[in-house]
Amino acid sequence: MRFRLIAADLDNTLLDDHSEISARNKKAIQKAVSRGVKFAIATGRMFKTSISYMEELELGYDWPLINYHGAMIKTTQTRKTIYHRPLDNMLAVDLTEVANRLCCHVSMFIGDNLFVREENEHTRYYQSLTNIELQPVGDLSLFLRAKKANPTKISIISWDGNIDEIESDLKSIYGEELSILQSRPYFLEITDKKATKGQALRWLADQAGIKAEEVIAFGDGYNDIDMISYAGLGVAVANARPEVLRAARMVAPSNNEDGVAEVIEKYVLNHCYNI
Repeated sequence: MRFRLIAADLDNTLLDDHSEISARNKKAIQKAVSRGVKFAIATGRMFKTSISYMEELELGYDWPLINYHGAMIKTTQTRKTIYHRPLDNMLAVDLTEVANRLCCHVSMFIGDNLFVREENEHTRYYQSLTNIELQPVGDLSLFLRAKKANPTKISIISWDGNIDEIESDLKSIYGEELSILQSRPYFLEITDKKATKGQALRWLADQAGIKAEEVIAFGDGYNDIDMISYAGLGVAVANARPEVLRAARMVAPSNNEDGVAEVIEKYVLNHCYNI
C-alpha cells in the first residue's frame, strides 16, 4: 500500500516535551512531501498557536491545518477557511449556563480569539500553557446571545477533582449533539458532534481523492482516537494514553524518540508494506 496522506497531532506526538519538532521528524516529513505525500497537522490548538509549526516545516505549499479538534481546517499561506463546523449558538448558550451552574471556568473560542468571563487563576494558568491573549467580556451566555456567535470550541476547566463527573453529566445532556472529551487532567474540550479530528481528516482525504487505507495518522490523546481509527495506519506514540494505544494499529516510539519519523521512514520513504 502506498500512503498518500499523513496527519499528526502536535502536543506529545509530533512535538517533544520541549514543544519542539526534532530535526529527524522534520526531515522525514519534508522527504515524504517531496515524494508527493500530503501532510497535515491535526491539533486541538487554535490556528494562531499552531501555524508556526507548519511554517517551521518549510514545506513550501499552502498546506491545510486541522484545528480545534477537527472543528476547523484552514490553509497555512492564504489563511483560507476551507472547513468549519462551529457549535450552534443557542446550544452554546445553554451549555455555558449549565457549566456556570456547575461552577466551572469556561473559555470560548470564536474567530480564532479567546473570550472569558473575567481574568482569574484559571485564565492565568491557561495563558502560562499557551501564551494566548484573551478577552474578558463578562457573562459569556449574554455575550453569545448579543453577538449571535457560533463558537468553534468551548473549553471547561475544573480543579475540584470532579472533571470525570462533569464530563459524565454533560454527556448525559448533550451527548447526541456535542463531542465532549478530556484533553488534560482538568480540561474538557467541547465541539460540535461532527467536529472531530477523524471526521475532519476524512473530509480532507475525500477532497483529495485519497482512500482511508492510504492515510497514516499519529496521536496520543483521546481526541486522536477516531482519527487513528479512521486511518489505514493509525499510530499511537508510546507515551499515548492507554485507550489510544488500544485503538491504534501500531505503536511507535515516544514523542521524545522521533516516533513520527520512524514510521514515515519505514512505511513511506522505504516502502515497507508488512504492517
